[in-house]
Amino acid sequence: MPGRVLSVASECVPLVKTGGLADVVGALPKALAPLGWDMRVLIPAYRGLAAKLGRKTRTVWSDPALFGGPATVEAVEAQGLSLLLLDAPHLYDRPGGPYSDGGHDFPDNPERFAALSWVAASLARGGGTDGWVPDILHAHDWQAGFAPAYLRFGGPAPVKSVITIHNIAFQGHASPERLAALRLPLHEFHAGSLEYYGNLSSLKAGLVHADRITTVSPTYAEELMRPEFGMGLQGVIDARAEVLSGILNGVDTDLWDPAAPGQAHPYSVQNRKPKAEARAALLAEFGLGPVEGPLAIVISRLTAQKGIDLIAAAAPEFLAGGGGLVVLGSGDPGLEHAMRGLAAAWPDRVGVKIGYDEALGHRMFAGGDVVLVPSRFEPCGLTQLYGLRYGTLPVVAATGGLADTVVHANTMALAAGTATGLTFHPTDVLALTQTLRRCLALFADRATWARMQRAAMKSPVGWETSSRTYAALYEDLLT
Repeated sequence: MPGRVLSVASECVPLVKTGGLADVVGALPKALAPLGWDMRVLIPAYRGLAAKLGRKTRTVWSDPALFGGPATVEAVEAQGLSLLLLDAPHLYDRPGGPYSDGGHDFPDNPERFAALSWVAASLARGGGTDGWVPDILHAHDWQAGFAPAYLRFGGPAPVKSVITIHNIAFQGHASPERLAALRLPLHEFHAGSLEYYGNLSSLKAGLVHADRITTVSPTYAEELMRPEFGMGLQGVIDARAEVLSGILNGVDTDLWDPAAPGQAHPYSVQNRKPKAEARAALLAEFGLGPVEGPLAIVISRLTAQKGIDLIAAAAPEFLAGGGGLVVLGSGDPGLEHAMRGLAAAWPDRVGVKIGYDEALGHRMFAGGDVVLVPSRFEPCGLTQLYGLRYGTLPVVAATGGLADTVVHANTMALAAGTATGLTFHPTDVLALTQTLRRCLALFADRATWARMQRAAMKSPVGWETSSRTYAALYEDLLT
């Protein structure tokens, strides 16, 4: 019994992206469409977004005083998506990124994203002028966390709600003095609803008031009920465990297709020659010398959460053993410095580019032998999925979605031909160092390495399975 879903989020590929949230929000409507689900995506109209689309829009909602100024919702079809753009210049028409000016978070972020949630709840209750009313409101992360709460506070409604946790580290905190400004009822400020250690948390509001909770991998769903992963919300999640699901993310296999025409150095499971050509081209692009061992790539935010400090400590032995390393990313200045330090110490074996370049990322997956993802926690992760798709074997910490998607090359998995990478635990320098030693040994056995690559490239990393799981969850809500 397919129906209509209003998806509300702060990011959506290919329009605005700071992380994996955007990939999921942009991919879900396309993945669900073949199953009969009609999903529209509500996002803020950040500066320049409407001009980027360059298409005629139609106004489907308006408010002369939305959290301090006039606002409209503009509907437009673009990039294969049915988009609803919340155009509120006083909230979103400003320089910088979605959340900050490049150095500091915008001080009115609670109001900016409460407004997004308020409009989502209004549209869900039939506030649009075009007659499109959803059956389900699907909120993503803290930026849309108040949406299920606003929907609940507005009285009985036929619309059901879902909230997806993409990363519980970000919780949308605000002072309780903002209750009135955020249009939240004072009587809901208690531990069973909005109150969170004396403050507000939009994510907690969503977790308490949504009909269903999902997160982006089965293992992460279990981890979130432990204090080392739940980050203060483990009790809330444990109390609602009966409505919690872990659904793995997928990747856009058309966009990330190593055999697609027009991609640099395409290759397939059957023909590995272009993989070698891509490797040679990548070494040349970074000005590196010959690398006889595995060429490892890192495409990541350079933060402690991503385990970049572990790479800095474990890499010298790997490099001395014949490996190479190419890094693309930005983040913590100290970790950027550490990566540059590796390049300075090993100029023929380590290449570093601070920043992000989507096309370069594709070339790195095409030419790398190994992708390193030693995250201390990782709700799902897309990087390892791209690695599997390209036969660039993941070396990952055994946590969250990394543990769910990479089959460790132990004796039994190698014998069965199912190994697709290497996992390690605990997440520390010694375990990563030992795993990189194992990586060097496996790479030297070319037949075994090729079998692992073939298994990796056959892994089901697309949205087919996950979209059916989301559809089943929606159907269960409606029945």
